[in-house]
Amino acid sequence: MEQIVLESVTLDQMRVFVAIAEEGSFRKGAARVRRAQSAVSHAVANLELQLGVRLFDRSTHRPVLTTAGRALLEDARGVLLKVDVLRARARGFEQGLETELSMVVDTLFPLPVVAAAFKTLREAYPTVRLRLSVEPLGGPPAALRDRRCTLAVMAGEDFIDPRIERERLLSFALVAVAAASHPLARSAARGASVTASELAEQVQVVLEDPTDLSEGRDFGVLSPQTLRVGTQDAKRALILAGVGWGRLPRWSIEAELDAGALVPLPTANWGPGGEKVTDAYLAWRLDQSLGIAALHLRDLLRSASAPR
Repeated sequence: MEQIVLESVTLDQMRVFVAIAEEGSFRKGAARVRRAQSAVSHAVANLELQLGVRLFDRSTHRPVLTTAGRALLEDARGVLLKVDVLRARARGFEQGLETELSMVVDTLFPLPVVAAAFKTLREAYPTVRLRLSVEPLGGPPAALRDRRCTLAVMAGEDFIDPRIERERLLSFALVAVAAASHPLARSAARGASVTASELAEQVQVVLEDPTDLSEGRDFGVLSPQTLRVGTQDAKRALILAGVGWGRLPRWSIEAELDAGALVPLPTANWGPGGEKVTDAYLAWRLDQSLGIAALHLRDLLRSASAPR
């Protein structure tokens, strides 16, 4: 008898359950799934009857998950994610060539790699409109979350999401640098390691996250004196001008390092020479199928990033 009851549980009931739990009220949950509040209340009541447990405590102003509700919420999320993946894969078999392909790339990722891949893709599929945006920190994962892009390139391990598939592409070095005229550069020229206290005494130029994904968090900030900027170009220009010090991807400043305009700051905080190696990942939503052009672009980026 129990098996028959459980088989009557529907995906719609689980979506309603998850929506109410995540939104914190029956009213907001109903708005999210675009149903009447009475309909979602009925769906949850039927789900509770079929499962034989209470999912919400309704004695307070807002519905509160019971112990069973908290445990089953993760199970429901897992089931719905698998179903969404199944649907996405099925849609992929039916889809033809996309009319548009959008990609958001972390500002730290080597752009020549992306440019070469886009050139080849454009030659293969000239009718596909391509969109490329370069955004820092939480920009790429937020774009995937909000469905503003099909593919994204993310840097580091700070924005892991179970709804997003990630595949490592390559590693790149972030190096702490200052202009040759900066006091920290003169200290580094003497061959001594730059201490954390010396770094803290100077202005650090920091890239600001345009999203809410890193709210209340800082990445690689060692100085209480910060100058926050919105783009990597602005950060690089300010560091070159001697306004402050900061970390930049080595691929973007090779010429300045070779010319001596920028000086690496050797510090124990980030390994030899003030460098720290970071991994970059190609990412896409598990519940969104990749079309022909997106799959080709993924292959091109894989190939371009492969060790030579």
